[in-house]
Order: sequence, then structure tokens, then C-alpha cells
Amino acid sequence: MGKLKVSKAEEKRVKGMGFLRNKGTDSFSGRVLTKNGKVTADEQIAIGEAAKKFGNGNVVYTTRLSAEVQGIPFENIDPFIEFMNNAGMQVGGTGDKVRPVVSCKGTTCQYGLYDTYALSEKIHHAFFEGYGNVKLPHKFKIAVGGCPNNCMKPSLNDVGIVGYVIPKYHKELCKNCKKCAVVNVCPMDAAKMVDDEIQIDEKKCINCGRCVRNCPFKAMPESTYGYQIFVGGTWGKTYTIGKPLGKIFTSEEEVMKTIEKAILFFRENGQPKERFAKMIDRVGFDKAEAEILSDDILDRKQEILAEKE
Repeated sequence: MGKLKVSKAEEKRVKGMGFLRNKGTDSFSGRVLTKNGKVTADEQIAIGEAAKKFGNGNVVYTTRLSAEVQGIPFENIDPFIEFMNNAGMQVGGTGDKVRPVVSCKGTTCQYGLYDTYALSEKIHHAFFEGYGNVKLPHKFKIAVGGCPNNCMKPSLNDVGIVGYVIPKYHKELCKNCKKCAVVNVCPMDAAKMVDDEIQIDEKKCINCGRCVRNCPFKAMPESTYGYQIFVGGTWGKTYTIGKPLGKIFTSEEEVMKTIEKAILFFRENGQPKERFAKMIDRVGFDKAEAEILSDDILDRKQEILAEKE
């Protein structure tokens, strides 16, 4: 193997632009961003063309659902960026800031409780793009999950959103079917028919909503659809399961505001190179939860964003 020509300083510079050095070479993998893991056919074609023109023809997908074009020579980095920008796509997704948002396919999945692609795209625009120039103590990852199946592992992210349904049973609407669809469909065996009345064990119930959607007589018409938000999850050399905030959020506006408050709290209280989970451990979950659930931190937003620049 010959002597590498790209300096460590240049390697660090382009890493901040979304280019990671391929081990032992002067070539790089360039990260092409998606809004939530979803790309159009034209965007997919553009990624493939860029891989052939500027890289080694290979494309891999990261755990954050970005596309990585491999084998890009150092001198091809700027032309690659220009090509992707002309195709309407961005390159990046590294650094101590909000990282690309990931989402499950709850929009189209039979178990999805809300439009995950729509919400994750809002989060992408508001925080990946809107907070793109805000330096944080460490990287900050956000995941959007459509139901408690947790395919996207939201609770292993700094902030994770999970779709929930809290069932509310109305006895007068129940027809006492011999084979109760609610009892039959519950994956956790939380629903039982006792003395001609459905009883739901709240300790077993995971709020997946299958009971609500499967009762043919709509015996749970006032069930609450909402979002559970987890904070302080990590996944890597060590892992931390995020803790749920102590309420169910019932609107996208509440979710968006809560994410912003979590980011502001992290910027205000985090120490350099400290993950959100470690910061929560240090300051205490009760304090972190109180700040994130309160709107007080929004009054300090401009001050928090202005400091440490």
C-alpha cells in the first residue's frame, strides 16, 4: 500500500461535510441524506449515477437510513456534492448536532397508528435543517415509530416518538360476541371477557390499538390516540433504554414543541462530548422531565441558542 496523500486535517474537514475515509485509502464514503429513509425513484437513480460517476459503483445504507456512496476519491468530493445538490439532495449528517431523522413505515404499515412519514418530515425540516447550525454537546438522534412494535427502536435514541392508543371500553356498545374480536386480537393477552364484560389489564396492555380497530361494533369509540415520547436512549458500545416522559401527547404540535425543548435543555446543560443520556443521569431524570414538560425553557430560547457560539 502506498503512502496516503490526504492529510489528517483534510480528513477531519471533509468528515464534517459527511465524508468518511475508507480504511487505508485516500477514498471516502459520502453520505447522501434522506428525510426519513424514503427516496423517490428519481433520487434513487441519481444516487446510482453518482456512485458510478464519482465512486466505485457501490451504495450502502446506514442505520440512520442515509445512503453512503463508497470509494469516492478525495478530488471527486466537490463534484459529487455539486451533482447531488443539482439532483435536489444533500450530503452530510455528521457532527455534534441534530442527526438525520429516522422513521418506520407506519404510514403504510397495517400496525401504524399515524402518518410517520409526515411527522418525521416535519421533524427533519424543523430540527435537522432548522437547527443545522446549532452546535450541541454531542450528536442528537431522533427516531419516529408508528406503534409499540418499536421496529425503529425509538427508545434507543436521544428522543424517540412512539404511536400509542389508550383503549376506553363502553359496555353498552358491546354485543357480547361468543368469539370476542378484541380478546382474540390482543397480542399481549391483556383483554379478557369476564361476566359478559371486557376487562383490560393495564399492566399487560402495550397500547398498540389493535383492540380498538378490530371490534366490529366499535365498542371503544373514545379511545385516546397519541404519542409516547422517550428521552435519553443510546445504542453503541454501551446502550441505554430511554425513559418515557410522564404523559401521552395528543397532537403533533405538542410533540414538536417537546422535541425542541429537549434539544434546548441539552444545549443549555450538556457538557462537551457528553451524550444526552449521560447528561440526564448527571442532572437527574426528574429535573430533565420537569424542564422538558414545562414551557419555561422556551422563554430562554434565544439566550440558549446565542451562547457558546
